[in-house]
Amino acid sequence: MKLLSYAIVLVVVMVLFAAKPGNNEDIQLSLEGTWEQVDQYTYDGEKVVDTIEASEGYRQIKMFYDGKVMWSRFVPKDSVEWFAYGSYVITDSSLTETLEYGSASMMRVIDTFRVFSFKLILDEDTYSQIQLDADGNPLLQENYKRLQ
Repeated sequence: MKLLSYAIVLVVVMVLFAAKPGNNEDIQLSLEGTWEQVDQYTYDGEKVVDTIEASEGYRQIKMFYDGKVMWSRFVPKDSVEWFAYGSYVITDSSLTETLEYGSASMMRVIDTFRVFSFKLILDEDTYSQIQLDADGNPLLQENYKRLQ
């Protein structure tokens, strides 16, 4: 009888540990939420040649929700407004934003180039979007931290 009791306890403990939160295989990463840019990298086509930290007062915020994206940028010493709104689609390794409208400065861009595709690196509280050239080499990488 003791052996049967120990076996049952062992099985229960094993089931509890197998269902323990924190099992990385069960984590579903999501881009949904609010993100702030922390820095950006410039590449020479292969390696990082410059890192630009967000300067004091500079803010670029992106919000992703239910297939929609909205972003805004504030540069203290620049009177030009930058914001845009559109839709987005992600895969395991890519982010595609299709912008519908934005500030006057951004509408000049949207009028000629509406779809922006990036390589995506997504973690629980950070993500990076990397602009690639025609040969698939990195050009510019924006790095964000999750605000909520």
